[in-house]
Amino acid sequence: FDIKVKSIAAPGELEINDELAKTLGLDSADKLREIVRSQIEDQYGQVTRQKLKRQILDQLDEAHKFDTPSKLVDAEFESIWRQINQELSDNGKTFADEDTTEEAAREEYRTLAERRVRLGLVLSKIGEEAGVEVSDDELQRSLFEQVRKFPGQEQEIYEYFQKTPGAVASLRAPIFEEKTIDHLMTMIDVTDKTVTKDELMAEDEAEASEKPAAKKKAPAKKKAAKKDDTAAE
Repeated sequence: FDIKVKSIAAPGELEINDELAKTLGLDSADKLREIVRSQIEDQYGQVTRQKLKRQILDQLDEAHKFDTPSKLVDAEFESIWRQINQELSDNGKTFADEDTTEEAAREEYRTLAERRVRLGLVLSKIGEEAGVEVSDDELQRSLFEQVRKFPGQEQEIYEYFQKTPGAVASLRAPIFEEKTIDHLMTMIDVTDKTVTKDELMAEDEAEASEKPAAKKKAPAKKKAAKKDDTAAE
């Protein structure tokens, strides 16, 4: 078939000025720059926090070696394993496609489950001794965030959290963990280091490329398992 090209368009050079700002509903170019700067700072701040949190969790993991309760580890492993197999099934892949075997993957994720449980217990102890608490308002905000992820199903989500044992605890756990990490950050000496954007983002981009997009807690690739920083709930 024949195609007649009527025109070719290319993006032009964007000029930051008051006119552009007004098309975005802002008063001026200065206000636009302020908002963009704030968004970039927030983004980099979140990445920096995650790096620091990972270092804290790694040190806690190294400092606390003890036998973890087998039932907790089994439950955590089964949760991870279900997600792994679901992810592989959704993508029509096998463990061989991920350069591993089912046996090796089981061993890898069993180790990850033990780490999560151990860190969960350690953070729970630290948080309790520090008097860390999760308020009703914080739980409510977390619930709202969950509900917003399922537009049109708000009532079903509310009913799920009302009727499902442990559902509220699944909201409380990450909040408690983050507040405990905040407490630890007030007790440690942090050495600031100036880095470029590429240096700051490089490791995280590498990790993202190793993890399936749909899963945060259970990376499908073997290498990513060692880098997961989520403590057990």
